[in-house]
Amino acid sequence: MRLLAHLFENNRRWAAARVAEQPDFFDRLCAIQRPDYLWIGCSDSRVPANEIVDLPPGELFVHRNVANVVHPDDTNCLSVLQFAVDTLRVGHIIVCGHYGCGGVQAALGNPVPPPLEHWLTPIRQIAREHRSELARLDANAQAHRLCELNVAAQVRALAGLDTITGAWRRGQALALHGWIYDLRNGLLRDLEVTIEGAG
Repeated sequence: MRLLAHLFENNRRWAAARVAEQPDFFDRLCAIQRPDYLWIGCSDSRVPANEIVDLPPGELFVHRNVANVVHPDDTNCLSVLQFAVDTLRVGHIIVCGHYGCGGVQAALGNPVPPPLEHWLTPIRQIAREHRSELARLDANAQAHRLCELNVAAQVRALAGLDTITGAWRRGQALALHGWIYDLRNGLLRDLEVTIEGAG
């Protein structure tokens, strides 16, 4: 018996539906990808990047991790970023957080076992830097606000990375954006922390 047979059945149904809608769907996917966007988002299963911006496969290059953090020592994130900027030449990088983020909520609480604690360190630092603002809010509002502050901080972190500064020095048009997604209504909001360079 095949393990997770229902997922294979879902896959067959999905593939058949794509071909029924667009007979050349998979032929187009096999062509070289040319997305204009890199999405850096949370791993949360409730935040499917392509779906919430209604883009088909091939239109959005995606990197996801717990709490959409841009760690300067995360070679996975840095490799995705380098490939997106230097090879795919995306024009926009979107850092998208979401309200109700478990990683952000964990950063407001007690230390957790490694390696997650190391991962949350930058978010804990953001919370410390904004402790007086956060202290005026109730627990739910604190978590919401920290989600927003985290996105803004990750956009600034991106702007200082060699891959980004190098692209701007070369004259490559590249904009960094910070968005937040609301699970309660499915809507995105621009946090207005965009940083543009070159172009």
